[in-house]
Formats: sequence, C-alpha cells, structure tokens
Amino acid sequence: MSTLPTKSEILEWISENPTMTAKRDIAKAFGIKGAARIDLKRMLRELEDEGHLEKRKKTYRDPDRLPPVSMLQVQAPNSDGELLARPLEWHGNGAEPVILIVARASDPALGEGDRILAKLQAVQGSDHSYEARLIRRIGTNPRRILGIFRKGAEGGRILPIDKGDAKEWIVAAGATHAARDGELVEGEQAGPKGRLGLPKARIVARLGDPSAPRAVSLIAIHQHGIPDAFPDDVMAQADSMKPVGLSGRTDLRQLPLITIDPSDARDHDDACCAQADQDPNNRGGHVIWVAIADVAHYIRPGSALDREAHKRGNSSYFPDRVVPMLPDRLSGDLCSLHEGVPRACIAVEMRIDSEGNKITHRFVRGLMRSPAALTYSEVQQAVDGRPNDKTAPLLEPVLRPLYAAYHALRAARGRRQPLDLDLPERKIRLADDGTVSSVNFADRFDAHRLIEEFMVLANVAAAETLIAKKTPLLFRVHEDPSPDKLETLRETANAAGLTLAKGQVLKTAHLNKLLRDAAGTEEAELINLATLRSMTQAYYSPKNFGHFGLALQNYAHFTSPIRRYADLVVHRGLITAHGWGDDGLAPGDIDKLEQTAAHISDTERRSMMAERDTTDRYLASYLSDRIGAEFAGRINGIAKFGVFVKLDETGADGLIPMRGLGNEYWEYDRDTGSLMGADTGTVIAVGQRVTVKLTDAAPVTGGIGLELLTLEDADLPKGRGTPRRRGSGARKGSPKRKLARAKKKDAKSQVKRRRKSRG
Repeated sequence: MSTLPTKSEILEWISENPTMTAKRDIAKAFGIKGAARIDLKRMLRELEDEGHLEKRKKTYRDPDRLPPVSMLQVQAPNSDGELLARPLEWHGNGAEPVILIVARASDPALGEGDRILAKLQAVQGSDHSYEARLIRRIGTNPRRILGIFRKGAEGGRILPIDKGDAKEWIVAAGATHAARDGELVEGEQAGPKGRLGLPKARIVARLGDPSAPRAVSLIAIHQHGIPDAFPDDVMAQADSMKPVGLSGRTDLRQLPLITIDPSDARDHDDACCAQADQDPNNRGGHVIWVAIADVAHYIRPGSALDREAHKRGNSSYFPDRVVPMLPDRLSGDLCSLHEGVPRACIAVEMRIDSEGNKITHRFVRGLMRSPAALTYSEVQQAVDGRPNDKTAPLLEPVLRPLYAAYHALRAARGRRQPLDLDLPERKIRLADDGTVSSVNFADRFDAHRLIEEFMVLANVAAAETLIAKKTPLLFRVHEDPSPDKLETLRETANAAGLTLAKGQVLKTAHLNKLLRDAAGTEEAELINLATLRSMTQAYYSPKNFGHFGLALQNYAHFTSPIRRYADLVVHRGLITAHGWGDDGLAPGDIDKLEQTAAHISDTERRSMMAERDTTDRYLASYLSDRIGAEFAGRINGIAKFGVFVKLDETGADGLIPMRGLGNEYWEYDRDTGSLMGADTGTVIAVGQRVTVKLTDAAPVTGGIGLELLTLEDADLPKGRGTPRRRGSGARKGSPKRKLARAKKKDAKSQVKRRRKSRG
C-alpha cells in the first residue's frame, strides 16, 4: 500500500484475523515497510490508549472479543440441557459473553466447575456469542452442593435442593460429617466424575432443619456463596468507631433533611429537603438538598472493613433478614441518619428552574441532624390531607416544598422519557414464626417517585462533578438492547396487535409508546415483562457508556454507600476531587477500578439470584397447602420441556411439564417460541390466558408444578391418547399438520386485523 491504513481498517483486520495480530502480521497485511512501521506502531499505541485494543505480549487484540484459544470454566447446564462456560480471560467493557460447549463423542465428560482450554468460534444470531470445542481439561474446582442428607447403611446420599438438579450424590461413610438424616447440608465434590454412576461428595457443613421457616433465606445464602459472617478483625474495627464532630465540615444541622423510607427499612442512608429559590433570576425555581451518609469516613481504603465490603460488594435483602455489606455498628448506627442525631454526610445542593432543569449544583462534606424519620405511606397521607401527629407540623414548611420541587422534576422527566415500566413489586409478609402470612403487591405512591427523582438528580450531579474534575469513578452503565432481543419484543408486540417500529434509532420514547398502547389491555403485563426482558443488564464500569433506561449520558451511583460498594468508590472520588481529606481514592483503588467494577457487578447479580430464589421458596411454601386448587394465570415462557405460567394471585412462577398439557404430542418451535399439538393443531404461545391446577409446591427447592385446565377460557381439545414420542403423531405433510399451519396463519391474520382496529 502507498498509504497507511485507517484505524478502522486496522480494527477490521484484527477482528477478522484473530490469529494474526502481531505487529509484523499487520504490517505485512497492509504492505507497510521501512520507516512507515514507526507510524504503524504509533497508531497501534493510540488504539491501545483509546481502549480499542489490548496488547498481550507482542500481539494486539480487541478487548471486547475473546482470543481464538481461551481458558474457560464450565457452568451448569441450561434449561435445554446445553453445557455453557464462562471465559476466565475476559477484559471487555460489557457483560461476559455466553459460550456454548460443542462436545464431540471422544471428549471426556465435563461438569460444572471444570476448567478447560478450548478453541472458540464467534457465532451470530444465537443466544450465545461463541461455540467452544475442547482442547484439554486443565483442572477442576470442587463443586459445592446444597441439599438434604439421606442416611444409608454405608454413608448416605445428598439430594440437591436446586430445582434444576435432580442428580443425587453419594457420600461415603467416613465423609458424612456426622450429619443426621433429613438435615440440610453443604457438600463438596469428592474425586473426579466418571461417565457412569452417581457422583461422589463429602459433607463440609451441617445447616440444620430444612423445613424451618427461616432456613429459606439461609439456603439461598449458602447456595450462592454470599458471605454472612464478619471476621473478628472486621467486627473489632467497626466496634472501635466513634461519631464524627463538626471539625472540617459544613454545618447542615439547621436544614430540615428528613429521611423517607419503607416502614420496614433496615437503614437510612439518604435524606432530603427543598425550598423555593429566592434568586429573582430563577422565578419558580427550587433548591434541593440531598444528603448521604459519609461512609467513606469510616471505611478507609485497604482496611479490614474495606476488604470485607469489597468482598461482599453489596448488601443482600431477604424477607426475614439482611446480609449487610457493613457491620451493624456502621450500617444500623453510625452511618444511619437517625432522627435527632448528628451524623456525618456528603451532601449536594442543586438548583433547578421551574421546568425541572438542573442549573447548578455543589457538594459539601457536612454534619446534619434529621428532624424526622418518615415512611412513604405517612408522607403520602399527609400530602393527601390526612397528616398524623408527626407529619402535621412538617406539612407546610417541609413536605409541601418537597412536592413542589418533585412536580418540576416530573415535568423534566416527561421530556427526557426514561423507560416507564409498570411492574408492581411483590411483597412477602412473614408471621412472627417465620411462615408466610400474605403475598401482596406493594403500594406505590408519589412519595416513592419523589425520592427516586431526587436520588437520580443527585447521582447525575456526582457523575458530572467527577467528570469535570477528571477524577476516576465507576459509572452505572445500561447499554442499548441488542437487535435480537428487540426483534423478540417486536414479535411479542405484533402478536398482541401492537407495533414497535423498525428502521430508526431506538429510544426509550419508542418503548414508552408501546407501553402506553398496551396500558389497560389484557396484554399490558405481558408487554411490560417482554420489554423488561429485552433490556440488557446494567453493570458498573470506569468507562462511560451511558444509561439507556434512564435516558441519561452521565450517571453514577452515589446515594447508597451503606449497601453498595460502587457508591463508596464515588464518595471517595468526591473526597479526592474536593481535597476534603486523606480518605479519598487511593492509587491502588484507581489501578483496580476495572477489576472492582467486574467484581461488584458479579456480586450484584449473585444477590439478585439469591433474593429471587428465596422469593420462589417462600411462594412455594405459601402455596404448599393448596395442592389441587385452581388458579388463573398467563403464559410467560415456553421451553421444549414445558410451559411457564405466572399466577395472577401471587405472581408466583410455575411449570406445566409436557405431561400436564393434555393427551397429545407437542412440537416445540424455537423460532416462534410456541408449541403446536400434533393431533389438534392447538397452538400454545406466550401471553395466553390459562387456568391451571396446582399439582406440586416444594418449599425446599422453590419448584411449583401445574397442570393446564383451560387455554384462553376454552377446554383443551382432546388428542388421540396419551402423550407420544416424537414421530408418533401426525406426519409433517399430513392433513392435520396442514390444518394446524392454516390455523396459525389465520391467527396471524386476526392479529393484523386487531392491530388495524386499534388505530
């Protein structure tokens, strides 16, 4: 070549030729010789500095792509029985890619925890990003099993409590850890897995009676490896902490910074107040204060408390307990903004105009004293004209100004158009003995939305300040939905007679229109769930890729440092940026921001899974004495082994196995995500209304089994007999199959007519 390639051409070459990425390979590909190699070296260095490339020894590669030969860790099979793996050398900014292991007949049996060296090939248009072929197995991490111990003549067996794992584990006589029959235990894989027979395990911990009500969250804590006991040195350090005085801080004790939280809140780390702006140049404007507990004062970088908080990443919340990120001396006392008690804080003063646009903001490190700790419901009742003895004196001077500022912010929100999902929160209430007393959907007031808007504004201010001061931070990133997920959402909308337009840059406003069109219809919940599922998962990153769901470019978490390590990092950044002390970001923290972001994104997902599993178990317990009862629900998922249904009454998710779908063979269509009856041509699809009978509810696993009674208010058509194996039903070209295809085509036509009738 007579000229140097562009940076885009270099990146394209590296992407298409992952095994030829040394500088000499790149130079040869573009005909670069002599002194021009110096310019090539400069361009490669610039691409590396810009984050487009990563240098590994003498080669370059795209950090958002895996090398062609990678080290992987095998994960548990998915719902389709496919074996997946996670990369151990992922350096990209987004979520880890999903890798499908394609096994050959000669490969050894692989299981969860195995580490392998594999050859990778990128794939497009699938629910996984790469396919892997085994090169060799290089070692294993012992797999942990949580289950019920059943004693035998020589040792016993562990029956896993994971509803997706039906395999038992053999425990030798000398490896029972003196466990009793029926006891909840934690086991560890003992020895390599063979191709035949049950795997072997040793018991490493006894966890007590699995039927005890309060064992439900304990199971999830152990199953997901959430640390739930603080080391002695961490507790000692927390117990030695003292309250903070005014020295070196701004005195905010005269501001009416109230806390507004749920009635069962375990901590209070944010407070707020507002007043009309007296500046004549900002008529109708407001001044908003948000104060957050100064956790960074107590958690110094590199301390025992810091190491444990980093390890946990966040607090985990369950109906009966909380596993905190910080010991109670801090989370429930010194860092909790209790009523009438001086507390250290980092606060932000924000001025907004009459239309809710932020004009200016400034941060201070202060000392506050909250005049009142209120709940959402009593604040809302006061504003609605029903104040109690506590809120009555605060109504005019404190609460009314808060709501006036909120109404301005709500107008700004309407213009910004963040994603506006309507998914009621399920609330499980426990009796004193730990059993489930009720399952309801939590009330949602303007008081909730007020606090959300104030916190979002404060988080934006924190991100903008650190960007302006060129101080490292962790952004809260929510990337755009993938094209594949959007297409799935579009198909779901079309099936409901709604439209999500193509051929334009997707914005949250487009999704909000879809949600508004669905509001008030039978498909409203389905469309909200489908929209939620189309979203990517949010994560933390030192690089700013924006927040799609909130329709914000600069966003960081600042408002909950008691329960999120990410917020503590942002607080330290603010301390460094303002020169408030020596407890800001340490050089080692800055160097490890990438690793910290990946770690706390993982711990957040771990907590979400544990909280979800606990909810499933509590719901199964709640329903366990109603076996045989009938429930209304809606199909919210279909797999080749059965149909998932969300029950209207409790929001619980249950499974109708194939045997519970009537007397015919059902053919699964992966492309449409539907089932079709081989005899009757009946189509079962996501979103359909059903009546089901509860056949099983297992509190230990959280599994709920159902049987289908009616589909769209009609009894199931009768098939020719018992469910049959593939191939024993109607032939592909038979009249019955042709009739079924005609029915599907007619159903699509009905959807189109319904969509036209709506507008």
